[in-house]
Amino acid sequence: MSTCATASLQRAEPLAATAATARTWLLLEQPGPWGADALRESHLDERLGRELSAAAEGTGVRVALIRRPGPHADRGGAGDRRVFVAHTLPGRSWVRTWQTDDPAALCALDFAALGAGDHTGAGEPYTGDPLALVCTNGRRDRCCALLGRPLAAELAASGGANAWEITHIGGHRFSPTLLVLPHGYAYGRVDAPAVKDVLAALRRGRVRVGHCRGRSAWERPGQAAELGVRALTGEEDADALTLTGVRAGDDAWTVTVAHRDGRSWRVGVAAVPGPPGAASCGAAPAPLPRMEVVGVTPLG
Repeated sequence: MSTCATASLQRAEPLAATAATARTWLLLEQPGPWGADALRESHLDERLGRELSAAAEGTGVRVALIRRPGPHADRGGAGDRRVFVAHTLPGRSWVRTWQTDDPAALCALDFAALGAGDHTGAGEPYTGDPLALVCTNGRRDRCCALLGRPLAAELAASGGANAWEITHIGGHRFSPTLLVLPHGYAYGRVDAPAVKDVLAALRRGRVRVGHCRGRSAWERPGQAAELGVRALTGEEDADALTLTGVRAGDDAWTVTVAHRDGRSWRVGVAAVPGPPGAASCGAAPAPLPRMEVVGVTPLG
């Protein structure tokens, strides 16, 4: 039986503008197995998972569980866990980290402030290698386990990357999928050499557009517009471009993308019907609209 990742590749489904949307990511280390709804189906207290989801709703914060690559014994989650909070807006991106033996304390965080880019002094600044987060939750979709776990293990074994497994970043059919922080760019259909190139570029503040799904700080039309300007100009500076305006119409958007050197572009983006396909393994085929850049006009 064909997997959703194989079928997506066969129909040449584009990767651009498919990243999960989150201005800020809250990541909690949770060893052991994960269920399909990992915040409620793991060794994390189910009530706490519901409370974290409710606290994040509408704030621009997305909560996910992480664990180190490798075997995952079915054991409890007592003891210290690593926590990361990362904000992804251009020019304002940061990562804070700390350890906790009381995950319930995360509910006391100011989620609205975190979503707006104010870390409120939580934790300490993280200054290590970019975080490489590979989706591996096979209970959510088998492609994530079959393709993601070997990639995460290879990254961890090879060194030079702060590699973690993550519960869900959307787009199972683009497995193996990757999120890199602090900048929040997502990638799909990647292998270890491609990921190492992405990470090496990010250490220099550069972004690779090959295999890129978009920056999570933006909604899908904004992701398409930013990548469209990068494709046109060859701009690689991760923080050179930002969105200054989005005007929505019927399945169409006009997005203004600004460069920090003063240039700007008006980008037309349209939702274009794609061939029917399964969004994940076992799902019924359905239309999968694509975000397509239909024009880029320099403004100055």
